[in-house]
Amino acid sequence: MTETRYVGTELEIFAHATNWKSYVRSQVRPYLSGDVLEVGAGIGAATLALNDGSPRRWVCLEPDPTLAARIEAIVSPTLRNCEIVIGTFNAIGSQSRFDAILYMDVLEHIEDDAGELARATQHLNSAGHLVVVAPAMPWLYSPFDAAIGHHRRYTRESLRRIAPSSLQEEKCMYLDSLGMLSSAGNRLLLRSPAPRLGQIRFWDRFLVPISRFTDIVLAHSLGRSVLAVWRKRR
Repeated sequence: MTETRYVGTELEIFAHATNWKSYVRSQVRPYLSGDVLEVGAGIGAATLALNDGSPRRWVCLEPDPTLAARIEAIVSPTLRNCEIVIGTFNAIGSQSRFDAILYMDVLEHIEDDAGELARATQHLNSAGHLVVVAPAMPWLYSPFDAAIGHHRRYTRESLRRIAPSSLQEEKCMYLDSLGMLSSAGNRLLLRSPAPRLGQIRFWDRFLVPISRFTDIVLAHSLGRSVLAVWRKRR
């Protein structure tokens, strides 16, 4: 089992982004059924937002034991289908298989992202889904990204390049076009080293609902985040 300490500071403030999580849920929920593995579950905020109790099993894989303890305290009492495993893929066993594997703002923290997706694919059932949500637009990479352990931001093309050949793409799209403009303004004009809680609440309350409309108008051609879903070939 491999345990690590998470260096990021953003989990608490982004836990307030309820509209954003609702938007993501609308895009990924159809793929999260059966036995689900959430890699890097953090403090359980995405678990609470995306797990409605209907999957047969939802495994929260978290390498930081302190964060895993918070998941245990917050998630387990309300979601009976949840299990918490401390560590990485080595901790779940080579024979474990899942119908869906989820990376929610996690892949960018992993230096060998291509190797990580290859390992994840080995744990997918036939026709199972690999779901990745990650920060988009490399030109938005900031000191805040570096401070919380982001190795990169993605484009659709860069995500596609690291997908194992045994996967078939079902969707690859950008989300949150207005959030992208807000992030660009912060980086180029305000130069704030990190988003503040008030900024997160403003973005989540006012910009995300508009992005749900503008993203459709723009055919999901740009955004602050990128979503990719692949299905394992039979």
